[in-house]
Amino acid sequence: MKTRFVLVFTIVVLLGFNKSFAQAGGLNFTLGFPMGEFKEELDRMGFGLSGHFLFLAPTANRPFGFGLNIGYLNYGQESRREPFSSTIPDVTVDVERSNNLVNFHVLFQLGFGSGPIRPFVEGLFGGSYIFTETTIRSRGSEEVASSNNFDDFAWNYGAGGGFLILLHTEEEGSDFGSLFLDLKARYLFGSEAEYLKEGSVIISNGHVTYQVSKSKTDLLTVHAGVVAYFNSVFN
Repeated sequence: MKTRFVLVFTIVVLLGFNKSFAQAGGLNFTLGFPMGEFKEELDRMGFGLSGHFLFLAPTANRPFGFGLNIGYLNYGQESRREPFSSTIPDVTVDVERSNNLVNFHVLFQLGFGSGPIRPFVEGLFGGSYIFTETTIRSRGSEEVASSNNFDDFAWNYGAGGGFLILLHTEEEGSDFGSLFLDLKARYLFGSEAEYLKEGSVIISNGHVTYQVSKSKTDLLTVHAGVVAYFNSVFN
């Protein structure tokens, strides 16, 4: 029932606007800082990329918008060199282990102004997939094999804000074709999850032991990137 309501609401909103409404897409470099319980377990900065697409982008005539956001953070990396096997000790491979977080959200944005500097606030609702993966690579960096060691999922929601700074515009007075510098920060309140971190995988006498951490997953993220406005793809 809820899914049907959201779908009908979205269609009504889209049909209620002129066909030439603006859309926008952005790509950002992201830094992630664990907060609260998450920081007590994982006192380490993460880094990665995030991107969003606004099906309806804020403009001077219509300050609100909505879309989707997805992001990736790496919050730990380990590597070592090992013999390929006990029977082939004269061939070595690189063993790399990474701790990662992928989040995806429905994004709501409220923008202010139409000048070269435009503040905005936003709200997000979605979740995070947290996983640890081990990969074996040959000395030429070619992947030989990989395995997902551990994963979990956490729901989260949050809010943020920032500024769009105009870098380029094709037509004076119009957002279509405009390119903006995007600077913002977000705070996400995350539900409890289990995860691994650096040093959580213990290998002894051919056996593997996982030291699993568990906490809420609150996260502060800082973003810097670009946003491009363009004509509706629904035209």
